[in-house]
Amino acid sequence: MKDSTMELPPEAVRTPMPTVIDSENFTPRLLSLLSNSLVYRESRALRSRFGLGTNDWRVIAAIGVRPGVTASEISEFIAMNKAIVSKSVNVLTARGLIVQAEDTGRSRHLYLTADGTQMHDAMLPISMRGQEIILADLSAQEVTQLNQLLRRLLARVRELEVDDAPDEPVDADSA
Repeated sequence: MKDSTMELPPEAVRTPMPTVIDSENFTPRLLSLLSNSLVYRESRALRSRFGLGTNDWRVIAAIGVRPGVTASEISEFIAMNKAIVSKSVNVLTARGLIVQAEDTGRSRHLYLTADGTQMHDAMLPISMRGQEIILADLSAQEVTQLNQLLRRLLARVRELEVDDAPDEPVDADSA
């Protein structure tokens, strides 16, 4: 909304652009809105009930699926920045929810503790409830189809990483 008493700088563009994204049909926006809504809901519940956030839950869940996984493998598995995974690993280790077994190399294999498995089981229903809410109006066949489509889309992600790599840094001042 525009405040009629606000003075705009003379170089401010005051009209909508002629070519814009159709925000109601732009798939990346719709996926982002859905994901953000789920993460926000989940994060509030996890923080208030367990003092842990969504990133911590994702690490716990990944270790639950793949005991002995390394932090680097978790980062790849859940598509999360390595520094964020490392921070969660430190938090979860300090809380006694995971342990690290040192390998002969630099990798540390991560495992849930007994307390970690209890935490996993206590946190799991919060994620599952989010899924139930968003899928409630879909049939079992539609859910299967949706998941198949999402896996197909995810298979294309690596192409994005290669395709969008700039040849040279873009300098807005020189463009």
